[in-house]
Amino acid sequence: MTRPATLHRIPRRTHAWLAWLAASQLAVAVLWIAAGWRWGLPALLLSHAAFIVPVFLPRATLYAPALSRLPGDERGVWVTIDDGPSDDTPAVLEALDRHGIRATFFLVGERARARPELVREIVRRGHEVANHTWSHPQARFWALGPRAMAAEVGQAQAALTALAGQPPRWFRAVAGHTNPFLAAPLQRLGLARAAWSVRGYDAVDGDVVRVLQRIQRGLAPGAIVLLHEGAPHGRSVEIVEAALCLLREQGYAAVIPD
Repeated sequence: MTRPATLHRIPRRTHAWLAWLAASQLAVAVLWIAAGWRWGLPALLLSHAAFIVPVFLPRATLYAPALSRLPGDERGVWVTIDDGPSDDTPAVLEALDRHGIRATFFLVGERARARPELVREIVRRGHEVANHTWSHPQARFWALGPRAMAAEVGQAQAALTALAGQPPRWFRAVAGHTNPFLAAPLQRLGLARAAWSVRGYDAVDGDVVRVLQRIQRGLAPGAIVLLHEGAPHGRSVEIVEAALCLLREQGYAAVIPD
């Protein structure tokens, strides 16, 4: 299945949100002056929410473009696996081999540096390596300032480039969060942001049946499937295997956007 190169959208205007912010606050000021605080205050709160809420929405594109599904009606999906490398990586690779599926591994930089042999094995088996930050700061990624954000993205990119032999092309934000400082390092490093359209919450839920039910509900042509390895519940390999079986049973092929 061929895919157009435009799927890989590197941020071009890293501060475009500032124009929207300025325009919204000007509109609020005009409304406040014309109609008073009873209209102005709700408008002010709503205008602020419009810039805060997208930080926590994985498919929101206010601060950086994101690919959340593949175009077209062909029965193909993009299998993505987050949070490695881990003790699960060898077994996950075996499962992918059994099903003849190529996947993209969104790797955490410091974990990759600690286990370089797993990164090399991912590449050797024909899978793609992508950037999932340096340290996976789940509780505070959304609040990182410009220096910390640049370090999280840049350090991971450098480590993964050295280990994989070529620079990753895709980036996935921790928990799908973004903020105004993400676009600049993505632009500088030539990275495009990948979101998802299907998830089973397998990072926190180890019940295989529940996870598979969630995934099945979202499956459609062009879906981007989010899976994890190394989850604390210890059932990531079983869940990945079950998800791959589901894809085969439903007649889906695995593709990686080029």
